[in-house]
Amino acid sequence: MDLLASRCADYAPDLAAELTGVPAADIVAAARTIWEARPVAFYTWSGLEQHSGTTQTMRAINVLYALTGSLDVRGGNVLFEAVPSNPIDGAEFLSDARPPAVGVEERPLGPARFEFVTGEDFYTAALDRRIKALVSFGGNMVMAHADSARGREAMRQLDFFVQADLFMTPTAELADIVLPVTTPFESEALKIGFEYSQEAQSLVQLRPPLVPPRGEARSDLQIVFDLATRLGLGAHFWNGDIEAAFRHQLAPGGITLEELRANPAGVRVPLTTRYRKYTDTGFATPSRKVELYSATLATHGYSPLPDFEEPLTSPRSRPDLADRYPLVLSCAKSLFFCETQHRQVAALRKSAPDPQVEINPSTAAARGITAGDWVSLATPHGSIRARAKLNASLDPQVVIGQHGWWEACDELGAPGYPPYGPDSANLNLVLRQTPSDPISGSSPLRASVCDVAPLSNALLTGRAAGAPSP
Repeated sequence: MDLLASRCADYAPDLAAELTGVPAADIVAAARTIWEARPVAFYTWSGLEQHSGTTQTMRAINVLYALTGSLDVRGGNVLFEAVPSNPIDGAEFLSDARPPAVGVEERPLGPARFEFVTGEDFYTAALDRRIKALVSFGGNMVMAHADSARGREAMRQLDFFVQADLFMTPTAELADIVLPVTTPFESEALKIGFEYSQEAQSLVQLRPPLVPPRGEARSDLQIVFDLATRLGLGAHFWNGDIEAAFRHQLAPGGITLEELRANPAGVRVPLTTRYRKYTDTGFATPSRKVELYSATLATHGYSPLPDFEEPLTSPRSRPDLADRYPLVLSCAKSLFFCETQHRQVAALRKSAPDPQVEINPSTAAARGITAGDWVSLATPHGSIRARAKLNASLDPQVVIGQHGWWEACDELGAPGYPPYGPDSANLNLVLRQTPSDPISGSSPLRASVCDVAPLSNALLTGRAAGAPSP
């Protein structure tokens, strides 16, 4: 605790204000509010996880969370009781003799430790031929990950690439074989528990298909089970019988498929929330306690206490780029769409017809930009186009871009945009997966450098003559 207190003393409110741009008085007030209102609930997703210093940032928050007594208590974040079920993740088939996951040598505490691979590591392994084949279910990889052009080259290096998808996306276009899949409305699926409350977690639903599948489309599960059977692995996949797999998964909870089909709204299993479950067995740490000082991090050469590190590509850390790219670029997805999907749906596209970049009015005015203008968003790795949206709540140095723009909407006559090249609106084309977090490998999508400038009228006239196709 003394070591942590000493580390915190290194970041007095005035210094924190200089680093963050948040007034010192506001930082003090926030700290007081958190303490007086404890326990508190903490929610995050990619906003804090797409930075070059993600691990230490999240550690700092989790340490604060533990110090306020908010772990697994009423009013804090609670690990709800779950409906008993048989696991189907196949962990029992993993052998110690298997090759290490890609990336584990570079980041032994990162996702590869748990058999996950980052986009950065996958692209690298495909380009240097350590990975030669890929079967992918959904996921428009070259549009959803940074380094789109590098991702395209990585896919091209594969000896064999199968994509199972609903649409011919820019990623699917790179595949050797594209397998058509059903929509959620055309296939049956099982869901055991919905995580956001204890009541929801007690619900088990079997979603029935509403309409028959079109053409030769199959569900992801059908494809997996059929492929496993063809490869001689049928014994591990209930000999291709998906219903048998569902029954196996449901057995510990005492629920049958017949009950679920008779009750489309779902069947509830009585569950009672238990708090402070860590008092039974402790935490999954070497000491079984909350470790404010992490000996594991220290052993691997990382700071054992949470520490601040300036984003590795920012005007402050890269003064060589600051004159040409003085603004900080972050990103957020449009809530009208789901990641890179649905821009072809007229009911959604009419509410968000164009790719946008949000910018403070004073920053826009200094560059001769007005609301709705087409602008060029430039980073050290290229430029894309978007419409300017003025947002007075943004810091004047911050710009917010949108990812996922490629698909046309024929019903509205709204254009598509190429994934690559000068007419692109693909934000991930001009973002990089590096320099990534040294511990987790997280890509720095929320902190880069950029500048914004008006697109010339002549350039716009030429582009308007023919909408680029994806």
